[in-house]
This record gives sequence, structure tokens and C-alpha cells, in this order.
Amino acid sequence: MSGVAPIRKAVFPVAGLGTRFLPATKSIPKEMLPIVDKPLIQYAVEEAVEAGIETLVFVISEKKQAILDYFDTDAELQAHLLAQGKKDLHARICNIIPRNVTTTYVIQEEALGLGHAVWCARAVVGKEPFAVLLADDLIRSPGTGCLKQMVSEYHATGIGSIGVEEIPPSMTDRYGIVSVLQDATGRNRIREIVEKPAPAVAPSNLGVVGRYILPGEIFSTLESVRAGVGGEIQLTDAIAVQLASHPLLAHTFDGIRYDCGSRQGFIRATVDYALEDKELRHDLLSHFSLLNDSKN
Repeated sequence: MSGVAPIRKAVFPVAGLGTRFLPATKSIPKEMLPIVDKPLIQYAVEEAVEAGIETLVFVISEKKQAILDYFDTDAELQAHLLAQGKKDLHARICNIIPRNVTTTYVIQEEALGLGHAVWCARAVVGKEPFAVLLADDLIRSPGTGCLKQMVSEYHATGIGSIGVEEIPPSMTDRYGIVSVLQDATGRNRIREIVEKPAPAVAPSNLGVVGRYILPGEIFSTLESVRAGVGGEIQLTDAIAVQLASHPLLAHTFDGIRYDCGSRQGFIRATVDYALEDKELRHDLLSHFSLLNDSKN
């Protein structure tokens, strides 16, 4: 659609405490936990860069210095790798973020919820539409990444979107849940969004995952939203208020989501990504075979 403002900025709320991975996350941000040899946050950043994002906005706490260090230049390490002739490794740490992409950091002084974390980025984002990516939700797509799929849909329609997937009905109290109405183009417009409803009252089993394209006006709505589920300022509640004036699409993405905020999802992602690595696949399959033989 011509005349649509581009999606140039992406917000990464990474100030959470990561309590489900204690004691590891006592000193290591959960977003820095590695899937094989890359931290979760890098997978999210790569997805954003693929989608054409030009500015990465990290909303961090004062305890998340490791994230700043990771994306900063380490001249000493680079020089060491070159001196050792390890050019491949040197290239990998030099190209974490392309030179044409900028990074900025915003402090969330209190852990008041996802809505508050996004609101903290208001001065950097301004009034333009923007993306939000939660690194906990690692999405492995066979071709085009999830956010790029959503950006393409945005450019075609001029309407923002939220990533969704079908979840077991018994798990609605763990997700934001949307109900949808199909429009004339066959796309699903969000009719209602509710934060963590009980299965008996959930409007559907379409669960929200950590990918959003939102209008800049969401910041003014977040100003007035009161604490909701869990005593936190919920992004879902602000979106619900805005739906009448700022419609959103429910985007059923092409790919597999791993809930890496849970130990089970984190382990599944690690195994699946390791199986895709040529150097690891054979040894891993041999190990699984030995485990299976020992049980029989």
C-alpha cells in the first residue's frame, strides 16, 4: 500500500528477571542464554534486521550490562582472533549487527510489566509505527522470518499485526488470547484481545506470541492503562483499548515457535538447532541412539 510509513524501529523488552531459569539468570540475563552457540537475543536481532529494521531499541534494567557488552565492539578479542588466524570466528563476532543498523538502550527502572517496558521506549520511537520482539519466543521459519512476514503484510494493508498461533485450550491462562473476524481479503482482524483468560471464558485458542507491529499512538494509551493481570501494566490491555480506532491483524506466521522462557521450550530449541548443525548432528544422533539402546 503506497503512503504507508515504514517500520524502521524495533523494541526489545529485555529487562525481565528470568526467574524460571534461576540460578543461572542470577548473573546471566535470560536473553543471553545460548541456543547452541548464539544467545536468544541474537536470533531476535537477526530476525529484525532481515525485516529491514534500522534501529534496535533495547529496554534493559541496570543489571543487564551483559547485553550491552555483547553488542559492543571487543577490539582486544578481535585482535586476538586475527593473531591466531581464526578469521571465521573474527567475522562472526564482527557481524553480529550490520554497520547500517544502529542500537540504543533505554533503562526500565522498575519491572512493571511488558506494557511499561514498551512505554519506556516512547522517546526513541516517537509517533511512527514500530515492531516489538520478545526474545523468549524463538521462531524458526523455513524461509522468510516471522517479522519480515508481518512487515510485508503491513506494507500490503497499512494495518499493524500481532503474531498468533493455536494453543491447547487448557493453556489460555498463560497467554494473551485474541478472537478474530475474517475480512473481505481473507485476513483475520482482531475483534477482541484478553490477557490470560481462564479456559472457560477464553474467546478462542489463538494465543499471542512475542511479535507485534504497533502504531506509535500506543504510547499515549499506555500512559493511562492501569495495572492488570499480575499487578503489571499489560501491553494487551492497551491494545484492547485501541482496537476500535487502530485495527490490528492476527498474523498466523509460517514457522515453529519455541517458548524459550520455559525450560522445556529452551531444551527443544537447543536440540532442534543442534540437529541442523552439520558438525553436531551426527554426534547428537549417535548419543540419542545410545540412550535408546540403554533403555531397551
